[in-house]
Amino acid sequence: MKLVVTEERWPTAGVFTISRGSKTEARVVVADIIDGAAAGRGEAVPYARYGESIESVLAEIETARPAIEAGLDRAALQTLLPPGAARNALDCALWDLEAKRSGRRAWAMAGFSRLDPVKTAYTLSLGSAEAMGAAARAVAGRPLLKLKIGGPDDLDRVEAVRRGAPKARLIVDANEALSLDDLKRLAPDFARLDVKAIEQPLPAGADEALEGYCGPVLLCADESIHSRAELDACAGRYGCINIKLDKTGGLTEALALRAEASARGLEIMAGCMLATSLSMAPAMMIAQGAAFVDLDGPLLLAGDREPGLSFIGSMIEPYGPEVWG
Repeated sequence: MKLVVTEERWPTAGVFTISRGSKTEARVVVADIIDGAAAGRGEAVPYARYGESIESVLAEIETARPAIEAGLDRAALQTLLPPGAARNALDCALWDLEAKRSGRRAWAMAGFSRLDPVKTAYTLSLGSAEAMGAAARAVAGRPLLKLKIGGPDDLDRVEAVRRGAPKARLIVDANEALSLDDLKRLAPDFARLDVKAIEQPLPAGADEALEGYCGPVLLCADESIHSRAELDACAGRYGCINIKLDKTGGLTEALALRAEASARGLEIMAGCMLATSLSMAPAMMIAQGAAFVDLDGPLLLAGDREPGLSFIGSMIEPYGPEVWG
């Protein structure tokens, strides 16, 4: 077995802004695990919010190289590396490799009878109310919009988006930018504007304040939940969790988290970092039956890898093994 790891840069279609900053490119790490004629690929996005960088993820993968090239399996990988981007790249590459070796689809290996198409949210970058309203008008035909907020004009932003896209379902994503007082003040108006969910309103380290809070809009954890280790705490604070493979450390833990969270009655959002179709493809399993799907990373890039996922409007079609798995 041979492990090949590369860094890639993918320019965004425009400046992508959230409450923590802006991006003009997606920087990803791709792991290829090659075994003779079979090769598996996985893509991951190092995220500074979680203390990661391209360099730290490459170094972490290197610590696993001897075990990977000696034939380490997915189960052993879960204890070798912690949740995060490095383990995600390797875990997804091992899923893909196993599918290629066996001639079975990865979704069948995971216990799915088929892979259905899903409708993804389309994300509106943080900006002025006027700019976000104009952006909403341009994509008003999309069924689900996710808008980034994080400032004193948040209500104006949501109102402008609602005017621009009166028929769309809306998710509001604060990326930890609100206080509990902000949430209590904004939530009734968000409910009036038919917002379906508020994602990560409070900082992850301060969301114990949500225990006992009962607001009019569903709350969804993102930065507060990475793997099953945080599920107990989140279950008392949120009604929904955003599962991202770069947080869980791959599809293996993501599927386990999805199953346990669903058993507890939590809604599921299948989420992503800003990345290509190679990152989105395994997450399509998490999206099956999810309350919300947010796998629009390739739509926000200037170009996607080929072959990639097929997007028909906001619908993501099932993909073939040439894409992944």
